[in-house]
Amino acid sequence: MYAITGITGQVGSAVAETLIAQGLTVRAVVRDTEKAKRWESRGCEITVADVNDVAALTKAFQGIDGVFVLLPPIFDPSPGFIEGKAMLASLHAALKITRPLRIVCLSTIGAQASQPNLLNLLGMMEASLAELPSPVTFLRAAWFMENALWDVPAAREEGVLRSFLQPLDKAFPMVATSDIGKLAAELLQETWAGSRIVELEGPQRVSPNQLAAAFARVLGHPVKAAVVPRNSWIDLFTSQGMKNPTPRAQMIDGFNQGWIRFESDDADVRKGNTALDTVIAQLVMRS
Repeated sequence: MYAITGITGQVGSAVAETLIAQGLTVRAVVRDTEKAKRWESRGCEITVADVNDVAALTKAFQGIDGVFVLLPPIFDPSPGFIEGKAMLASLHAALKITRPLRIVCLSTIGAQASQPNLLNLLGMMEASLAELPSPVTFLRAAWFMENALWDVPAAREEGVLRSFLQPLDKAFPMVATSDIGKLAAELLQETWAGSRIVELEGPQRVSPNQLAAAFARVLGHPVKAAVVPRNSWIDLFTSQGMKNPTPRAQMIDGFNQGWIRFESDDADVRKGNTALDTVIAQLVMRS
């Protein structure tokens, strides 16, 4: 049996779907029993655990072959990542007690970057969980193609894709969440010792111009990429309700400046096979 945290999200659900399709049993670790109904109907065992509840997490991780772990995303962290560090401490404690046979942990491209940015918390996560007695794989995934969901309204209604990633002709590593889930499910069934890093991107890198072109193909009308000026980001994020927007801006700087990147040589980075147009078509249908 495999315990899946974040099963109601894009990546966690893809992990679970892959394992279920292979005839394997899944324990769905959820915070809300209402959201668990879909997985109960699929034959999953349901356990309720908040990421800050060590006792509940310990119960969720007992008696299983592998755990898929992810930290709930925090896009607007308190200075010093106070909330994230608390969640990480709970996960570490529960995993240390239960000693699962193997752990696959969703991390990110650029987790190794030392420059201050939003992804530093995942670097801290890697350092912490690497100390566990269980074998751990850190799956460092590229920029999610599904992040383009936020671009659907403007692309559809205005024919514009407003890009924080820039310059517009620079190709960035991106990957579909379905490919992350498939690889995570595969890794959960492997045997290894200690901690290791596996990095993943899609079949090809994508520039904002190419992303706009994909929207144009799916929507059937022209879509043009436009730069969101760097000097407007902080005010824009603040107007959207963020209290600490600097780490998010620093993260995007890292992508644009190239210091958020894969640690491996490009030849060692694994490739997913889901095409950008496939993801964009799904996002347009959802919106």
